[in-house]
Amino acid sequence: MPVFTRSRDLPDSSDDGTPASADDTEATAVEPEAPESGTEPPRTTLRARVAHWRAWRSRYPRAARVVWWTATALSLALVLGAMVMPNQLHLLRADQFVRLPGEAIIAAAILLSLPRRPRLVAAAALGVGLAALTVVNVLDMMYAEYLGRGFNLVLDWGLLDDAQSYVADSMGETTALAATAGLLLLIAALFAVMALAAVRLSNLLVRDVAASTRGTLIAGTVWITCSVLSVQYAGLPLAFHRAVTATTVKAKAVRQTILDEAAFAKENRVDAFGDTPPDQLVPDLRGKDVVFTFIESYGRSAIEDPVMAPGVNRTLTASNEALAKAGYHARSGWLTSATYGGSSWLGHSTTLSGLWIDNQQRYRTVMNSDRLSLPKIFQKTGAWDTVGVMPGIQKAWPEQKHYGLDKVYNAFQLGYQGPKFSWSTMPDQYALEAFQRLEHGKVRDKPLMSEIILTSSHQPWAPLPTMVGWDEVGDGSVFDSIQKAGENASEVISDSGRSRKAYGESIEYSVTALTQWLERYGTEDTVLVFLGDHQPIARVSGDNASRDVPISIVAKDPEVLDKVASWNWTDGIRPAKDAPVWKMDLFRDRFLTAYGSTPHPTK
Repeated sequence: MPVFTRSRDLPDSSDDGTPASADDTEATAVEPEAPESGTEPPRTTLRARVAHWRAWRSRYPRAARVVWWTATALSLALVLGAMVMPNQLHLLRADQFVRLPGEAIIAAAILLSLPRRPRLVAAAALGVGLAALTVVNVLDMMYAEYLGRGFNLVLDWGLLDDAQSYVADSMGETTALAATAGLLLLIAALFAVMALAAVRLSNLLVRDVAASTRGTLIAGTVWITCSVLSVQYAGLPLAFHRAVTATTVKAKAVRQTILDEAAFAKENRVDAFGDTPPDQLVPDLRGKDVVFTFIESYGRSAIEDPVMAPGVNRTLTASNEALAKAGYHARSGWLTSATYGGSSWLGHSTTLSGLWIDNQQRYRTVMNSDRLSLPKIFQKTGAWDTVGVMPGIQKAWPEQKHYGLDKVYNAFQLGYQGPKFSWSTMPDQYALEAFQRLEHGKVRDKPLMSEIILTSSHQPWAPLPTMVGWDEVGDGSVFDSIQKAGENASEVISDSGRSRKAYGESIEYSVTALTQWLERYGTEDTVLVFLGDHQPIARVSGDNASRDVPISIVAKDPEVLDKVASWNWTDGIRPAKDAPVWKMDLFRDRFLTAYGSTPHPTK
């Protein structure tokens, strides 16, 4: 069977897929030479493949036109879409793509001025750049959805590994591996297809240089006119330069991140209580068992959102009444968290260190310093034993040294033999009962200062534990049937309505477990400080939600609460809507001052 070979080099227009004219499809039928006996048949050359394609489109011109127009339209949509794509999920609407990107006009002018090979290289580079911008835009969307902020090009790559671990813990290792592999393949395909699309459009431009030049000049004139007249569509200017703006914003963020490292390191070295003698630290809490407890994702939305608030507030009211009956009283206010939706360790470290720690770089700086966290201050006095209960930790945790915790119980050291509840390794009720058995309930020479992280209210909020009799907790096996009867995590997290309902129920459970523990095991000398570390994700808390979290101090001794009377916090464990709001980093120093600590700043 004959093959067709071109009689001269193919021009650029050979790549466009349209039925070619007679003068550029000149070909002759050539019988291929028979291969010598015992030799491998010759490989099909690129020229031969092109010839076969041209033969096919000559036989099926209508189908070839459909393929050509489809490929061209998709290429145009990909390239222009990437140039105007927003980086916020709620703006991902059709009307946001009706723009005239100035970058497209500039790119067309540059490509028209270049010889063939530099043009192809420049077009491919443009496509790769647009693919990278698309990936960053999607990351911005996801980070805004889960963390309430955009993606940091310097600091946030490490958090992608945490995201993979979260999926594995919540939905299984197989699902996480499949999702990771699929995502990597999708990204690779995006880069390849975007580069090919840009090259295709560049070839289309040079088919008729004169017409393309006129079109570019007209588009440029229209863009300048719309820009000068501030012509808008759907609330945004029709003349757009989103890609350039996004790149500039990211470049400034990178520079700011680098500058922030040095500035924060200097701030970290100044500690108002860094040189305070041990006997002048928290003297008004001597002899008290002080328990700091963080409730995962316990945010203002749990108390004020119309869907979640009714159930949560009923629980807070009932718990407050039960505590009062047991002789406890409380004061509550609001703290503005340094994080949102996730990265709980940033909220923990901000509260305990008295520094605003809103990114991983700041966190590492503090963890590698001698900054006095609240647990370390109690340890420094020599008057308390310090212990941490961390059911969410499943690997080495070097931060123990920074926090000044004499002992830390991780997920594997609390004796739990029951099932995981999605990401949470054990129910809060079990963690609190284990704390009582292992530490709080023992006869001690010194009072105990404890940091407890409760995890049952961690997303995806399914399946959820429920309360059992405290005498039935045992090794946790009692929770097997509860876990099996619970909802599926993948179904809940994909449904905003179900997520909000389940989140509210998880907060009800965590508050109930904690307050019942205090009723059951608290003493005259127990002081409980509990708070949220951050708001839940935007799908639950809503777009533009505040970063406020509730905080409460609970004690039987009236003098403990009298020390904070000047704070004007609300009576009870439910802060009023108009209760004072502080930045989270202010709490440490105000707490230390209220309980008699004398400032001696580091020099």
